[in-house]
Amino acid sequence: MKSLFQRHQLGELTLPNRVVMAPMSRVRAASGGLATPSMATYYAQRATAGLIVTEGVQPSLIGQSNPGTPGLHTEEQQASWQPVTDAVHANGGRIFAQIMHGGRVSHPDTTGMRPVGPSAVPAVGEVFTPTGPQPVPVPRALETSEVPAHARSYADAARRAVDAGFDGVELHGANGYLISQFLSSNANLRTDRYGGSVAHRIRFAVEAVSETVDAVGAARTGIRLSPGGTFWGVRETEVTELYTALLAELARLEVAFVHLEATTDEEVLVALRRAWPGTLVMNPVLPMGPKQTGRSEADHWLGLGADLISFGRAFIANPDLVERLRTGVPVAPVDEATYYQGGDAGYLTYPAYQYSA
Repeated sequence: MKSLFQRHQLGELTLPNRVVMAPMSRVRAASGGLATPSMATYYAQRATAGLIVTEGVQPSLIGQSNPGTPGLHTEEQQASWQPVTDAVHANGGRIFAQIMHGGRVSHPDTTGMRPVGPSAVPAVGEVFTPTGPQPVPVPRALETSEVPAHARSYADAARRAVDAGFDGVELHGANGYLISQFLSSNANLRTDRYGGSVAHRIRFAVEAVSETVDAVGAARTGIRLSPGGTFWGVRETEVTELYTALLAELARLEVAFVHLEATTDEEVLVALRRAWPGTLVMNPVLPMGPKQTGRSEADHWLGLGADLISFGRAFIANPDLVERLRTGVPVAPVDEATYYQGGDAGYLTYPAYQYSA
């Protein structure tokens, strides 16, 4: 039986435990998509995680989904991340940047541009903008000739990430954002080589990963997926076939890990575990659901074959989460009102547990 506190070899990295800090939007970036000193402190406080995956980082301006998020598409943005990675490494940690292209989940008030997507089909819901939530607009469908450049944008951001000191990158292929939109059967109505059949719907994801592997190496490249998820109104048909085909391509590319969310039946997820020969990171509970991942969920999925377990909300209020899980002390509750409010309150103000002498 695997233990949450055993080491795990991830490419060239030796992780001291199997606890992963999941990517979580905290919208604390400075103007221009710059990382800040507070962000360096935030991630360094949590460096006892086996691996940290950052909040989503846009690979281009048109790829930005929400205001207040950081980027990796300018020299200034790249330089702003160096103190973050330095701080995490100084505390003994390992950190991957999550590269996130929002696709149709964006707004002109945020980027100054009409969002793009696989087809001219709007997402469901309201998106954050500088003036508050607004209905998601109808995106512009990408021309076939434009699609490869958006796949390459992940690789371009990955190069900047590694140059800024990151140990690697995770492509955000989940939760209704651009890669997920191409995988979808209702956001992607294309009839060219990027739409229709399973083989065509996985093409954009495979191209984005392949470009990234070419840019920074397979050992520095992972991807997060949400099989069967319905975020932002996406739907997927043939879920098992779709993801089995995608995993086969990812196995050929020998990426460092696949990070799955528990967005479909456990039976399907276990089948995908069997189909994937590499390191599997499992996120056991839905990001916005009523429950958050604890020790029992982690042990359950380690027993089902997962190699690493990612914890989201529990890491917000518990910078020392690994030690709390190890010793069984209470996991502090999180103040949801401070998720996206900005500033250091609810960001840097959660204390470590005070153990008695």
